[in-house]
Amino acid sequence: MIGSSKVSTGQAGRRGYFITPVGVFLHTDGILDYRALGTFNENHVRGLGLKGMRVWDFGWQQAEKGWGVKRDMAEIRLLMHATDPDHLEQRMGRPASQGCVRIPATMNRFLDLYGVLDADYERAARDDAGVRSVLLPEREPSPLAGNVMIVVDSSYWCTNRPLDCNHGKLQPLGCRYMPA
Repeated sequence: MIGSSKVSTGQAGRRGYFITPVGVFLHTDGILDYRALGTFNENHVRGLGLKGMRVWDFGWQQAEKGWGVKRDMAEIRLLMHATDPDHLEQRMGRPASQGCVRIPATMNRFLDLYGVLDADYERAARDDAGVRSVLLPEREPSPLAGNVMIVVDSSYWCTNRPLDCNHGKLQPLGCRYMPA
């Protein structure tokens, strides 16, 4: 493990909020990331964090609507980004977003500076000024950089007890799950 931090994901019960999809999401140079402008919304909150924070774009993904009885599916733009350090960052660790993955500014800076998700971006940046413009000039790309974000639901725990189930710990697909 290189590091970890609490995150916030999709919050149920509010119209327009989606449950963050679980799975493996590719981060490729086919979708250009961008930088937060640091602007305030109508609630005086910087939704994408301070000016210059990286916003990783994982494209259109299917997500469960977090409201209503049926919980239909819809497409959302899956992003990973910082959030307002003055109003929302202290709430990390519980569902709060509209479906994206919110990370603390320190984690945003770490991932950005060391190019942890930028394997494809680094290759493309040699020939593409648009991709190059997203990357920090002072970056120090890690030789271990990859191109995937993996989202798991840590609120689910194993309920059966086969040998591969590990008795109550998070399990790979195939183990029966139930909400904790």
